[in-house]
Amino acid sequence: MHNMKSAREYGKAGTIGIGVPQANTTVEAEFRALVPAGVNLITARLQGSRTNSRQRLLDYFETLDTTIETFDCAPLSAFGFACTGSSYLLGVKKDRAAFAELSRRRGYPAVPATEAILESLAHVGARSVALVSPYPAWLTQAAVAYYRDAGIEVSEVVQVEADTADTRNVYDATSADAVAAAGRLKRRDADAILLSGTGMPTLRAIGQLARSFGKPVLSSTLCLAWALGRRMGIAAAPPWEQRSAWEARLQDL
Repeated sequence: MHNMKSAREYGKAGTIGIGVPQANTTVEAEFRALVPAGVNLITARLQGSRTNSRQRLLDYFETLDTTIETFDCAPLSAFGFACTGSSYLLGVKKDRAAFAELSRRRGYPAVPATEAILESLAHVGARSVALVSPYPAWLTQAAVAYYRDAGIEVSEVVQVEADTADTRNVYDATSADAVAAAGRLKRRDADAILLSGTGMPTLRAIGQLARSFGKPVLSSTLCLAWALGRRMGIAAAPPWEQRSAWEARLQDL
């Protein structure tokens, strides 16, 4: 009798499950461009308040087990939590402890985008970042506190010009908005530029900004895709070093 995993038609290199914020239309599209060949991608919608942005982000975390249960018996190799805002509100210690415990209980790696970002910053040797934020002020402040608690200096913050009364408005932002915001950075001494948030499209902005600033440009989704691949044992260069490959895939999205 064949092993169930080996008998599956798709995902010969493994299957990634992603928790996606309920109205987010960016994560799946960008992951389709980023995932290595042979990796299957399935998603579940994170659920939370429809009226209160802060409570919504907390709900995504509090109901995470229920969300993961919707994968049922799908043979996940790893799970990615594609919402930085929830982790920023939790803080570094609680965030790391919660996902370490979740990984233990589930029997496969469960990785928040924030941890993926920290791993990526370490990989490129970045100790300081310029943060491009699409968030309301209260969430931007939580993001800055998160990275500083993790030992990363946030040397400058620029806000994406958008209506931030509801965090879901970030889904109307574009990669051009990210480029425009980064263009307002006054300092050039940060080790890397971080485009935070999984809701704001970023992949088309990364190459342009990397050429303009001459330093690593990372985004939440870019980092999460790499961190999940690492945990699955897929030997590949980080996606920021393979830009031509996934930029070509963007033409079809």
